[in-house]
Amino acid sequence: MKKNSENNTNSKKSSSPGSKIENLQARKSEAKLGGGAERQEAQQKKGKKLARERLSLLFDNGKFTEIDPFVKHNSSDFGLDKTRKDGDSVICGYGSVHGQQVFAFSQDFTVLGGSLSKVASNKICKVFDLAIKTGCPIVGINDSGGARIQEGVDSLSGYGELFKRNTMASGVIPQITVVVGPSAGGAVYSPALTDFIFMVEGVGQMYITGPEVVKAVTGEDVSHDDLGGANAHSTKSGVAHFVSQSEADCFEDVRNLLNMLPSNNVDIKSSNETSGGSDQSMLDNFIPDTPNQSYDVKEVIETIIDSGSFVEVQESYAQNIVVGFSKFGGETVGIVANQPDHMAGVLDINASSKAARFVRFCDSFNIPIVSLVDVPGFMPGTSQEYGGIIRHGAKLLYAYVEATVPKITIIMRKAYGGAYIVMGSKELRCDVNVAWPSAEIAVMGPEGAVNIIGRKEISSAEDPEKKKQELIDNYRDKFATPFVAAEKGYLDDVIEPSQSRQHILNSLNMLRNKVDHNLPKKHGNIPL
Repeated sequence: MKKNSENNTNSKKSSSPGSKIENLQARKSEAKLGGGAERQEAQQKKGKKLARERLSLLFDNGKFTEIDPFVKHNSSDFGLDKTRKDGDSVICGYGSVHGQQVFAFSQDFTVLGGSLSKVASNKICKVFDLAIKTGCPIVGINDSGGARIQEGVDSLSGYGELFKRNTMASGVIPQITVVVGPSAGGAVYSPALTDFIFMVEGVGQMYITGPEVVKAVTGEDVSHDDLGGANAHSTKSGVAHFVSQSEADCFEDVRNLLNMLPSNNVDIKSSNETSGGSDQSMLDNFIPDTPNQSYDVKEVIETIIDSGSFVEVQESYAQNIVVGFSKFGGETVGIVANQPDHMAGVLDINASSKAARFVRFCDSFNIPIVSLVDVPGFMPGTSQEYGGIIRHGAKLLYAYVEATVPKITIIMRKAYGGAYIVMGSKELRCDVNVAWPSAEIAVMGPEGAVNIIGRKEISSAEDPEKKKQELIDNYRDKFATPFVAAEKGYLDDVIEPSQSRQHILNSLNMLRNKVDHNLPKKHGNIPL
C-alpha cells in the first residue's frame, strides 16, 4: 500500500501545473536550437544569420508570435525518423513592421538543409492563408536546399500548394521574398511569383540547375555566384529587385519597402508625415539646350517628391528606365521615368518588361502612377527584333491601358513615335498629361524626319547641309513642340518645370475619388 501511495504521489507530482510549464519551456528552448548547436554554429561561421534572428531583424522590437512551433515531419524512410525536430525546417509567425501587421516564414537551413517537407509546406500555407484572410503582407525568407528528396512526391506536393497560394494571393496582398541562402530547382518559382525579391550579396543564390549540372550539359564552368548570385540576378536576369551588402541592411530595406506599401488591394497607404520637395526653381533651367545631351532623371525625381522618400526598384537592371516608390504629400506614388543618362532613355526589351510589371503592381494596389517622359523611341536592331521587342513593348502598352489608378504624365523633352504613345499618353487612358516647354512631341526626331520628307529638297539644294539644317529648324518649330499637341487637346497644359510638384499634388488631390472600370471579363491576355 505504501508503494502504491508513493506511485500516486509521484504521478501527481509529475503532472502538476508547474512541471507541465517546465516541460513546455524545455520544448520551446529545444525548438530554438533548430538542427542543434553544432549546425547553428556552422551557419554563423558562414556569415549567415539563424532563421529566428532573421525574423527578429524583420519585426518591430525583434518580437513575433510563432505559429506551429511543435510541428514535426512524420516521415521515417532513409533514417528521417531520427531527425524529427520541433518546428521542422521552417519558422512561421506574425508581428508588426512599423506598426503594420505582417506575416512571415523563415526557412531553417540547420534542419536538414532547410529542405521543404510536406509539413513544412503546411506550416507556410497556414500563415499564407491567414495573411490572405486578414489582408496583410507576407514575407518569405528563403534558405533551403530545395525539396526534401527523402519524401519524394509529398515534398513536390508541398511546393505545388505554395505556388498555388503565391498565385492566388497575387494582387491581393504584397508578397516579398528574401533570399539569404540557396534557392534551387523548383524552389525558385515561389520567389519568382512574389512581387519583390531581395538578395544579399555573397549569400543569396537562385538557379534552376546548379553549376555541376550546367558544366555536365554545356561544358561551361561557372561558379554558384556567377550563375545565380545577387549580382547576376540584379544586373543580367532582372530576377532580383533589391540587393544588400549584409543581412542587417537587407531586412532594414525590407522594412522600408513595407512602410511604403499598403497592406492589401483595398488599403490606401498614406501618412501624416510630409516634407516638401527641394528647390523647384532649379528645374526651369535643368533640361540641356542641346537635344542629345544627357542628364540624370533621378535629380528631377528627388526634386519633385517629398524629400528623401524615393525607393528605387531594380536599380541595376535596364537602367534606361527608372521605376520606384515615392511620397507626394505623404501619399505613396509609383514613378516611371525614362533615363537619358543611360542609352539616351530609349525603350528596349528589358526596360519595357521592367516598367510594365511595375505599372501592374501599382494598379493592383491602388498606387497612383506618375510618368516622367524623355524617350527618343524604341531600340532598333536585329537583336531587339528577334528578341521580341514588339511583344515586350506591347506589355507596357497593355499595362498602362489596363491600369485604373490615377495616372499623371509629364513630358520633359523627347516623346517620339510609338514610344510617345506607350509612355502614358492621353490615348492610354491617362488622366492628366502636361509638358514642359522643352518637350518635343512628334512621329520621329527632326533630323530623321527631314532625312525622309526633305530628301529631294536637300539633294537639289546648292548647299545641302545648310538646307538640311534649315528644314530641321523648321520641323522642330512646327512639329517638335508641345503647343501643337496642347492645341489639339492631347495635352492638358504646358507648365513651367518648377510647377511640376504642385501640379502633381493638385492632380492627385483632384483624382482622389477617381472611379474607372475595365470591360467585364475573366481576365485579359497580356502578351507575355
